[in-house]
Amino acid sequence: MTSPELAEEVLGDLDVLRARDPRGLLPAVAGAGAQVRETSRLLEEAGLDAVTGGGRPRGLVIVARREGAVAASVLRALLGPSSPVTVDVVPGPDLPVWTGPTDIAVVATRTGAGRYAVTPAYEAARRGVTLLGIGAEDAPLRAACSTARMPYVPLPRSRVRHSTLWSLLTPLLRLAADLELVRPEVADVEAIASALDEVAVECGPTQESFVNPAKTLALELLDAYPVIAAEGPLADTVAARFADQLATLAGLPTSGFRLPDQRVAACSVLGGPLVSPEADDFFRDRAEDTGRRLRLLTVRDTDAAHHDGAGEREPRSAQEAMGEVLRTAAAGNVPVSRLAEHGDPERYGRLPRLARQLAVADFAAVYLALALDRERALRR
Repeated sequence: MTSPELAEEVLGDLDVLRARDPRGLLPAVAGAGAQVRETSRLLEEAGLDAVTGGGRPRGLVIVARREGAVAASVLRALLGPSSPVTVDVVPGPDLPVWTGPTDIAVVATRTGAGRYAVTPAYEAARRGVTLLGIGAEDAPLRAACSTARMPYVPLPRSRVRHSTLWSLLTPLLRLAADLELVRPEVADVEAIASALDEVAVECGPTQESFVNPAKTLALELLDAYPVIAAEGPLADTVAARFADQLATLAGLPTSGFRLPDQRVAACSVLGGPLVSPEADDFFRDRAEDTGRRLRLLTVRDTDAAHHDGAGEREPRSAQEAMGEVLRTAAAGNVPVSRLAEHGDPERYGRLPRLARQLAVADFAAVYLALALDRERALRR
C-alpha cells in the first residue's frame, strides 16, 4: 500500500504527475468549464430547433452508457417524479417498444460508434422518432443523424475518455430548458462553466495538498474503504459517478447509499464488523495495517433536505437521515470526508453546486490514480 508521505510527495511534483498521466487526464478534467462552453457553441451550430420545434414530447429516451448514462441520470434526478414527460435511460442498441413519433430520442456517446449507438439512431428514424445525436465529429452516428435529417453535436477528437461528462450533459440540460422542463436560469451554461473554472483553480496540480480539496480527499482515500452517503437523488448521481471513477481509474471499490431510503443499511455498515474500535490516526504506522479502514464520504444536496424516503415506515427527510448516519459514524470512530463543502457552497445555484461536486470528485479520482501510478500500469 502506498504511504501517505510518498503519495503527497508525488502529488506535489508536477514532473512526476505529468510522467504518470500519459493520457492527459488532469488537463482534461481541468478543462471542464471550457468543455461546457465549447459544447454549447457546437450545440448552437447543430440547430436544436429541429428537435424542440415540435413542442414538448410524450417521452424522452436517452440511449447512453457510462458517462452518457451519468449525464442522463443527472437530468432525470433534476426533473424528479413531477416531470411532465417520462425520461427513460437505456444502454442500446434497442429502443423501448413504446417509443414513437411523439417522443424524442437522444443518443449520447463520446465516440458515436458501435452497434449500441448507431442501431438505435436508425431505428428511431425508421419509427419517426425525433432524434438528437452526440458523438465524435467523424463518427458513424453522424451519418445516421444526417440520413434522418436530424441534428448532431460533433465532439472534437481531443476529448479524453473518462472526462467527457460535460460534453454529454450540456446538450441534455439545454434540451430540457428549451422544452421548458426546467427554467432557463436553472440550466445556465455560463454559471455552470464558471463554477467548474473555480474548481480547476482550487484543485489544480500547482495547489499544495493542504489547500487543495481534491488532493486532500485523494490522500484520505488512499488506504480507505469509502462508504458514500448521498443526500437525495441528485447527490446520488454524483456519488455514482465518483464510485465509478474511483473503481475505473484508481481500482478502488466503494459502497454507496442513497438517503433517506437506504439510511438503515448505511447505519448498519457504519456500525458493523468492519468498524475499527480505535479512532483513526493519520500518523499511524501503515505497515501495521491489516486492511483498509472504513471512511464515510458525504455528498450533500441542501435542496433535498425535505425529500421524504419512499417506502420508509417512518418517512424522514434526507437531511435528517444524513444526521443519523454522521452520528453513527462518530460513535464507531469512522472518519468522515465531505465532498466539495469547502468555501461557501450556498452561494451557488443547484446545478453549479452539482458541477463543483462532480469536478472535485473527478480531480480526486485522477489524483488517487496518479498517486498509485495506475495510468502507466494499465498501459503496460
